[in-house]
Amino acid sequence: MSNREVVVLSVGGVRFVTQASTLQQFPESRLARMLNDEDREFKQVNGEFFVDRDGNLFSYIMDFLRTLQVALPTDFSDYQRLQREAEFYELYSLADLLSQEHLLKPRLEILEVRFLLQEMQAFFRIFGSCSSTVEALAEQIAVFTGQQSGQTWNSPFPSQKPLIPLPLERPSHHDMVFQCGTDYSAGDQFVARYVSIKPDNRKLINGTNVLGLLVDTLLKDGFRLISTRTVSSEEKVECYSFERMRRPAGLTVTVNQSPGSSGIAQAKRSQMLKGK
Repeated sequence: MSNREVVVLSVGGVRFVTQASTLQQFPESRLARMLNDEDREFKQVNGEFFVDRDGNLFSYIMDFLRTLQVALPTDFSDYQRLQREAEFYELYSLADLLSQEHLLKPRLEILEVRFLLQEMQAFFRIFGSCSSTVEALAEQIAVFTGQQSGQTWNSPFPSQKPLIPLPLERPSHHDMVFQCGTDYSAGDQFVARYVSIKPDNRKLINGTNVLGLLVDTLLKDGFRLISTRTVSSEEKVECYSFERMRRPAGLTVTVNQSPGSSGIAQAKRSQMLKGK
């Protein structure tokens, strides 16, 4: 069969149309042998190959053959069944990777927020077990500063004077530091720092308000508040601990093939899973 010839498969009642070259990506697989009439289990009826297997799972098999990658949905749970399907079609490189549970299991993610209130200033430090989560949160948080006059801690909005954005302090990939509030400089002049957390557009100066918005943002992102405690009784540092179960955003399997080989598979995590 020509590798450009169109092939129609009916897998468990689900119809797939592809090129022969796609099914021949792995010459030793049953799908490749089917095209050469070397596997009699696959019946051809009215020009279509009939396969009595799971059609929904076969869509992931086809995606793998077309792209040499497979990206599974976040809520995907049929790993063992998909592995069995890969073994049935003798796509062993895919089956082996699907058997690696450490790539597939949800993992517990911990986030800790430390909050210190000193007079008219509030200090925040956020630690996270997953650096990608901390990085995403850092992109949501913005700090602005400007010299103001006649404004107090409880003023809900900054004056019309332009504010200057400040970079967050990042001691490491797993934490960030920022502050808000006012610090008097001379007379009635003071330096004010405001915090904004996307998607909320407000610029908040009150530390308690910023803490409330930060907690609300984390809860909406799937975290659960598991404990609150005072870390330092002298400085009154409050610590808020959060956790969530995070599923892999998608398992990506890259196959490096050389001519005439059945393929060498390597597993790579998707971009959102970088960081430990």
